[in-house]
Amino acid sequence: MLENIFNLNNPNFLGIIVRFAINLIFLFCLIKLVYYRYSRDEMFTFAFFLMGIMIFFIGSVLNAVFLEIGMAVGLFAIFTILRLRTNDVSIKDMAYMFTTIGLSVINSLKMVGFPLLGIVIINLIIIASAYLLEEFLVRNTTESYSIVYRNLEMLRSNRKQKLLKDLSELTGKEVIKVNVRRVDYRTGIALIDIFFKE
Repeated sequence: MLENIFNLNNPNFLGIIVRFAINLIFLFCLIKLVYYRYSRDEMFTFAFFLMGIMIFFIGSVLNAVFLEIGMAVGLFAIFTILRLRTNDVSIKDMAYMFTTIGLSVINSLKMVGFPLLGIVIINLIIIASAYLLEEFLVRNTTESYSIVYRNLEMLRSNRKQKLLKDLSELTGKEVIKVNVRRVDYRTGIALIDIFFKE
């Protein structure tokens, strides 16, 4: 029993460490080189790294004790749902969150007879896909922010152009579209989404 506690020469443990190094390299490529380059969101960058590391080790331990993969994926889904319910997360951030989870699960699995080079190629395909989608699909789309707006008179339908001009001056961005989420006439404020080209 005691020799198992201090025996780090176990091939299972060494395999986990090798796969973790691979996972960390590709998490860095996905999160820091692709996601952070286009979003500049430090909070999600931190969360994705920690989530990817934790999911890798949870998957590795579950794999070591021979639990079914369905149970492991179910566990990750629960963690993701809990995270998504606590904060407004954009579709793009959700996609990166799912990709982080998927990358870590793939790298944590001990695939008997599957070449290590195959895992590296799968990781490269995922990273390349994220980069190409960011570069050629998302780059020319609009960004949006939710803001609190206090001039309710400008929200009338016949003042659309004046509203866009006012919001552009207020934010310093060329606002091209406005979506009114909620208006509170008692306090005189409105919650609106503004859309602009990046």
